[in-house]
Amino acid sequence: MADPSACGTACQFIAPEYAESEMVAHGRAASERPDEVHFGVHQRIVRARMAHSAEGAQWTGITTGLAAELLEQGKVDAVLAMVPSDDDKWRPKPALITDAADMTRARGMRMGYAPLLALLEPALEAGHKRLAVIGIPCQIHALRKLEAELGLERLYVIGTPCSDNTTTENFHTFLELLDDRPERITYLEFRADYQVELRFDDGTKREIPFLKLPISKLPSDFFPLTCRTCVDYTNRLADITVGYMGGTGEQWLIVRNERGEELLADLDDKIITGPVASKGKRESHVRGFMANVERAAGGLPLRAMPDWVRPIVAFMMPKIGPKGQEFARTRVEMKAIETVLHLRAAMPKKMRSMVPAHIWKLVAPYGLVPEKDEKPADDKAA
Repeated sequence: MADPSACGTACQFIAPEYAESEMVAHGRAASERPDEVHFGVHQRIVRARMAHSAEGAQWTGITTGLAAELLEQGKVDAVLAMVPSDDDKWRPKPALITDAADMTRARGMRMGYAPLLALLEPALEAGHKRLAVIGIPCQIHALRKLEAELGLERLYVIGTPCSDNTTTENFHTFLELLDDRPERITYLEFRADYQVELRFDDGTKREIPFLKLPISKLPSDFFPLTCRTCVDYTNRLADITVGYMGGTGEQWLIVRNERGEELLADLDDKIITGPVASKGKRESHVRGFMANVERAAGGLPLRAMPDWVRPIVAFMMPKIGPKGQEFARTRVEMKAIETVLHLRAAMPKKMRSMVPAHIWKLVAPYGLVPEKDEKPADDKAA
């Protein structure tokens, strides 16, 4: 952007200020209710799917459907979103979309880095004063910090969860480890039933249990330290978060404020919603994950599960593992633990500024507490 020094106050990975930003975005900070500790401020959480699935969508098309409806109804002049690059379908490219029909270009998942918010200034220069932005948590944190300076008449923020990103080149390496025909993969999704789903250009599908993923074969820097220390898995500053973790086979919507309610209401009978479910207990799974992260953060290699054990555990996990909301809580706690352990090992002097209070609340049940020089400045009780 024109003023790159704004990164010093806007970047999530320098000094994330979630309580303050939640007050601005939602009118209040997250309460002590268990689900707000885990998922942030919300008015309700529902399971959802579009009544008619959109072709090419990652799930059924809720995210792009919300944005398209805003354009159809004339509530926004443009939508900032990611579309595939011309030379690589997996490489994200920022786009300023002004026609609802063009939201089809933004469907699907892409892996890599792209400067979405660099389009804010071109959007304003083009006279667009009412915007919607579809982004991942670190993008939305920066957007909220810049929002007051933009002079917008209206802003709708549609968030998607994110925990780990990598370069597009690294992602191609991952695809090569998953299948012997990586160039034919058109779709990849991590599902709440402990499976990764692959789809191919000939219409075939393949499911891979999480425990059979070649994670131990990835280089230690496959995910950057910023992603391994992300403090916002669920996009806490969005008006509405559209994800999968608590959906038990469908999508999972966290409606955070009145603007989020408006976004959902705009879809009317195009979307089907219902109550979320929850089953199982997460503690043992989280503690097992924590032990592995402690090993990795200490510089030791990840333990590869013996081949003969993998099929047994992969078969059992969908039956005994946490499901629905409990699965979502599991993943959020795992991510918080990963943040504390990796940052403490790699950059201990940044603990106080980079780990906000809500992360310490998530890891406290597992014996992780801030040391004297790690206590966050934004919460005296942490």
